[in-house]
Amino acid sequence: MDSYLGWKVDFANPPGATAMVGPDSMQWRVFKNPIALGVGGVAAVLLEFADARIRSGVWDHSIYKVDPIGRSQRTGMAAMVGVYAPKEAATRVIQGVTNMHARVQGKTPNGEHYKALDVELLNWVSATAGYGFLNAYDRFVSPLSEEEKRRFYAEGAPIAKLYGVQTALGSDDDFMAMMDKLAPRFEPHPIVGEFLKIVQSGPGAIGLPISIRKMMTKASVSLLPPIVRERLELGREHDLDAFSGTVLRAMGALADRVAIKDAPPAQASLRLGLPADFLYRSRDAQARLLAQWAPPSVRYCR
Repeated sequence: MDSYLGWKVDFANPPGATAMVGPDSMQWRVFKNPIALGVGGVAAVLLEFADARIRSGVWDHSIYKVDPIGRSQRTGMAAMVGVYAPKEAATRVIQGVTNMHARVQGKTPNGEHYKALDVELLNWVSATAGYGFLNAYDRFVSPLSEEEKRRFYAEGAPIAKLYGVQTALGSDDDFMAMMDKLAPRFEPHPIVGEFLKIVQSGPGAIGLPISIRKMMTKASVSLLPPIVRERLELGREHDLDAFSGTVLRAMGALADRVAIKDAPPAQASLRLGLPADFLYRSRDAQARLLAQWAPPSVRYCR
């Protein structure tokens, strides 16, 4: 049983309850990996912070400035709910998040009005999350084919729609096209540097050595398209060196094979009658288990 913004989410029950996507999906594969989530999550925030409307909304209406790790973990939990929770629970929680965002509005330092539920902002926030998590997995866990990336985006579209997203990504090219339209708005801001410092060593940044957190932060910067990095003025001091990249890829590969039994991916697998370590086995082993264990009501087509 996990909690998200006051809602209790039981990823292990009721037995057999289907999720928004199935256990053989790319979404289940990517979101189980904590390295992909950590690196991709920070990259997504940096992409969002390039736009003053989102930067102001997040910084002024959340606890990022005092607890960015906790806030990021809750964002990760929201993703887990959409991917692994039973459909009924996921729909309930997503509606609650949308209701909460409906109250978020204000002005940027330049006086521009914004609302969290503005369609353009919803589209961009969803796009940055999908792009960040997927490409962090591709870069620091296991390389993905273009077909696998397209599957990931297609599987996430119905979940994004529940959040009010009207333009969901179908590919990395779609992300770049959306980014190009917004790029004239992108600008540097001291909040970006403050955010990176807090992520590396500030309040809530616990559980990993500072050296690893710095590696992960630089890995996040490495995922940014050149134009975003240039506009945010993230110079060579943020470059990821070859050794750090190798360390993170080793960590990502290891995390892809080690199941955490009380985590949502393992609990969701058990709910569907699969072993807790189902997602951490080889693709062939997963296919055999799906054929053997899953009843017709919870089988999913590739």
